Amino acid sequence: MKTAILGLPLSGKSALAGSVTGLVPDAAAMPQARHAIVKVPDERLAVLSEMYNPKKVTEATLEYIDVPGFSLADQKGVDDFKRYSPDIRQVDLLAIVIRAFENAAIPAYRDRLDPEADLAEVREELVYADLETVSNRVEKLDKALKKPTKTHDREKRELELLTTCKDALEESKPLSVFLTNPDDLRAIASFGLLTLKPQLIVYNVSEEDAAKPDPPAPQYTVGAINLCALTELDISQLDAADRPAFLADLGVSHPARDRLIRKCYEALGLGSFLTVGPDEVRAWTVRRGCDAVEAAGKIHSDIARGFIRAETVAYDDLIGAGDMKAAKAAGTVRQEGKTYAVQDGDVINFKFNV
Repeated sequence: MKTAILGLPLSGKSALAGSVTGLVPDAAAMPQARHAIVKVPDERLAVLSEMYNPKKVTEATLEYIDVPGFSLADQKGVDDFKRYSPDIRQVDLLAIVIRAFENAAIPAYRDRLDPEADLAEVREELVYADLETVSNRVEKLDKALKKPTKTHDREKRELELLTTCKDALEESKPLSVFLTNPDDLRAIASFGLLTLKPQLIVYNVSEEDAAKPDPPAPQYTVGAINLCALTELDISQLDAADRPAFLADLGVSHPARDRLIRKCYEALGLGSFLTVGPDEVRAWTVRRGCDAVEAAGKIHSDIARGFIRAETVAYDDLIGAGDMKAAKAAGTVRQEGKTYAVQDGDVINFKFNV
């Protein structure tokens, strides 16, 4: 799963990206979007490692794309955003960083401190980008349908769908508001439309506000979180043993990386199932409620193809029993079929034959 971290100039976007991904500003790499694979913290792996003493432990991962900051106050900034759009279209989630701190030493975007206005401006640009993409395709389909082709019926249906999308975008409505039919979504998936992607709003707040509860999700978004990006960046660069004390001073229990990953998981409806054994203890990222065959395919396509059953036990049941043998004796190990909806924390051993 991929998440784009994006934001306006001086929003603290780069500091947040650095604290989460470990990437540091690199003038030679700018202005290019940068990719980073981040390990998903999971305390269950350490417990299972004690139980199985495996040769290795492998965390689940998420991919973040650090999109260079872009100003929408001039044409150059708008052009920059268009240049970054292909990278943004690849992702599953948008983490939009919004400045919500006062600091006279750091000039404010458009000489204002107005989180609501900044968010509205970013989202309006996402609408404009989709409107341009959809309008260009509608124009091409209009021309193509003036002459008979083998794909005439399919193109006619696509035109009808995209015309509906165009009408909504012209009213500044994100496509996620009304476009929910799975068939419609599949039909336009290749466009990577930005307003179809879930949006997580990251408010970059002052140190004094870092410990406040996360705010409610703004309209049309899937969540919001408070973080103090610059302080979190400083803490991320300390030795691991020193970080807890500084986090405690900030009033938070976990670093920005862990909290943002948790929010991304929630926003995307993700969870992890676990596999265990003497060779490896590992977490695998899946959508919550996916069927057992889809989960098996995360490990290897052959396991999905030759799926027989999924020997499954909930993590808490396994730990409560003490080991797999005791869990089986307690009757908490189940034999699940292809349609079983995998739950976060399931410990699974797939049986298959190819």
